[in-house]
Amino acid sequence: MYKDGNSMTQQLTKEEFLEKVFNFEEKKDWEYQGDKPALIDFYADWCGPCKMVAPVLEEISEEYGDKMHVYKVNTDEQQELSMAFGIQSIPSLLFIPMGEKPQMAQGALPKETLLQAMKEVLKVE
Repeated sequence: MYKDGNSMTQQLTKEEFLEKVFNFEEKKDWEYQGDKPALIDFYADWCGPCKMVAPVLEEISEEYGDKMHVYKVNTDEQQELSMAFGIQSIPSLLFIPMGEKPQMAQGALPKETLLQAMKEVLKVE
């Protein structure tokens, strides 16, 4: 999505997801692999609302990058990941706190709502 090379968010392939987030091929029960909370944006390049959320997620990544990971999953390129998480509509945002179950939010959420969810779900301020 960001072609300038300055993106703070990180694109995830299925292989990277299995390594950095959750290996759903080997484990049935959720077990987050990361070292700090994460927010994953399931998006597509053709999706208008996704394009509205993208710059907000970039800002969050720049402001909170030392406290959390911000990942992006292209649902067109990573269809198996989308199916594994039951993604029906995009954007879908997966909030992954440390030591707790992840929570999914759908739609183009405004920055204030994302920051509130980060505080409440991810314990990131």
